Amino acid sequence: MFSQGQILFGVCFFIAFVIIMIFAYRKDLALHKIFYKGNYKVLLVFLLFIAILFLIKIFFKR
Repeated sequence: MFSQGQILFGVCFFIAFVIIMIFAYRKDLALHKIFYKGNYKVLLVFLLFIAILFLIKIFFKR
């Protein structure tokens, strides 16, 4: 499906992207602590909503 070169490029791109995102996050960490207090609550509610949708799908499938 994918050539060996495409897979190698994808892996290298993913590794470079993750490294750049880590550096960018560390650079902005002070701002994140100020402006994004309590954002984990939004993430938890979102994950709970997805879980509820998944449970509804399983429930009505049977």
